[in-house]
Amino acid sequence: MEHSEEKQQHRKMRLWVKLLILFFLSIILTILYSRYISTSGLFIKEYLVIDEDLPNSFNGIKIAHITDVHYGQTIHKKELEKVVKAVNEYQPDIIVITGDLLDRDIIYDSKDITDISKTLSKLEASLGKYIIMGNHDNVQDVYEEIVQKSGLTYLNEDYQILYNYGNEPILIAGMSTGEYSNKTPQEKVADATKKIKEENINYSILIMHEPDYIDDIDYKSFDLVLAGHSHAGQVRLPLIGAIILPPHAQKYYDEHYKIDDTNLYISSGIGTSTIKFRWFNRPSINLYRLVKK
Repeated sequence: MEHSEEKQQHRKMRLWVKLLILFFLSIILTILYSRYISTSGLFIKEYLVIDEDLPNSFNGIKIAHITDVHYGQTIHKKELEKVVKAVNEYQPDIIVITGDLLDRDIIYDSKDITDISKTLSKLEASLGKYIIMGNHDNVQDVYEEIVQKSGLTYLNEDYQILYNYGNEPILIAGMSTGEYSNKTPQEKVADATKKIKEENINYSILIMHEPDYIDDIDYKSFDLVLAGHSHAGQVRLPLIGAIILPPHAQKYYDEHYKIDDTNLYISSGIGTSTIKFRWFNRPSINLYRLVKK
């Protein structure tokens, strides 16, 4: 009888040991997957944006959207080269980078500056290549040097008017990060919104970093707003969605919102911030085709 009870206890002990081993093994595998597999590769998200206000000469144009590279965390030269190759294969008319090309926790040397700028200089777009500053870029002294050497148009608090085989233009504007700034969000886009009204421009695009600031600007002046920063949560759970969200991406963080007549698209980005993990949220770039109908 005693011998039987001892055997039962041994069986329970072995079961508990097996369960503990499986538990810790699952944690280790989850960490390894989140760090090395889920942060690798590149997912292409394609969107059709329909708007009757789009000029006929721009019907069918393509925009490639890169954001939140956080170079030096999980994205290095090899990964950035793959992004550039994927974007160029799409043959976009416009390319936008909506902030956090760099990361505040990385110290960049001359080789990094050369690698980043030379790689980005290979991006190809028929109408323009634009970049704005994110909150991580703002604390990096080398940021503007990289932008200058990359051949990208620095669109911080600025705008450009674009023509495409026609007399009716569109406007593209850029809003820098809302952090570390003495200007209000509306002040950052004031020149662009004024130009849109003065010239009666029918279609306009705004690129910004932190999406929640859209509520603090005259967003109705813009037909299409492209943002980043949220990483779509970076770590997501099935049926629940994003569980980790940065400041200024608490309200808007998913892929698409329709705010009155304005389309807001948010890219989940390709890099990682704070923690080098992604979960149910692979690195991605957004590709948009704009059509009238």
